[in-house]
Amino acid sequence: MISISDFSFKYDGAEKNVLNNINMTIEDGDFLGIIGHSGAGKSTLTYAINAIIPHYYKGDFYGAINIDGLDTVDTNLTDISKLVGSVCQDIDSQMVSAVVEDEMLYGLENFDIPKEEIEERICSALNEIGISHLRKRNINSLSGGQKQKVAIASIIALKPKILLLDEPTGELDPQSSRQVFLLLKEMSEKHGITVIVVEQKIMLLCEFAKHLAVIDHGKLIVHDKVEKVLESSEILEQSGINCPRTVTLSNALRKQGIENIPVCKTVDEAEKMVKSLIEKEDSLND
Repeated sequence: MISISDFSFKYDGAEKNVLNNINMTIEDGDFLGIIGHSGAGKSTLTYAINAIIPHYYKGDFYGAINIDGLDTVDTNLTDISKLVGSVCQDIDSQMVSAVVEDEMLYGLENFDIPKEEIEERICSALNEIGISHLRKRNINSLSGGQKQKVAIASIIALKPKILLLDEPTGELDPQSSRQVFLLLKEMSEKHGITVIVVEQKIMLLCEFAKHLAVIDHGKLIVHDKVEKVLESSEILEQSGINCPRTVTLSNALRKQGIENIPVCKTVDEAEKMVKSLIEKEDSLND
């Protein structure tokens, strides 16, 4: 479990806090999406969860963050990284090796994974991401999307309890983006891994996440189940977030007084809902 209590942070040299009085609990096995406008403080929150703040980025740290019972201030970064696997926004800065296979080996060897387990972990992670064919490739020869997949595979191979990703599909096409989210959902549901994703593709995120946290100007505006957050689309709009059109449609119909309208997170759900309304209207007119 991740517990964040009265957390505020100001970077060294900054005039004001980036985050203010954040309180939230993230349960084991959750799939949490973090959304907000550019500069809202989303990435800073991820840095605090994986303990890059305060161990790398310095500043004024208030409150407490506990990861699986460990205080991130009092616990060294290496121990936290064994619990929290991170995929950062700048993939090139995360790569430490020249070849994909070596990139995979780097983390496994540094975490003292037994030699007899290493090959199985590498093969399994590459297969799950669908990039086994890239194993011997030079990382500099890969596209941005391929590098993204290598970074995710490298973290998955470590089998962390928490997987933290900052815009993991930024370089990926729609099909590859969906593949990544399907994998994240499976890891959460099948393996009990807590997944936390900062993502700009709101519609895709809402389809897979269980909970959403909305950050606006350094404050946690709402943290609730996806459906509950989407029902209050005005909160998202006030925070500079564009709601999926399917959500806008279902919320507009509900405001018109039409009962039992579900929050439609996907086009398929919206289509089904509209067909149901048409069929109901037709039956009343017969």
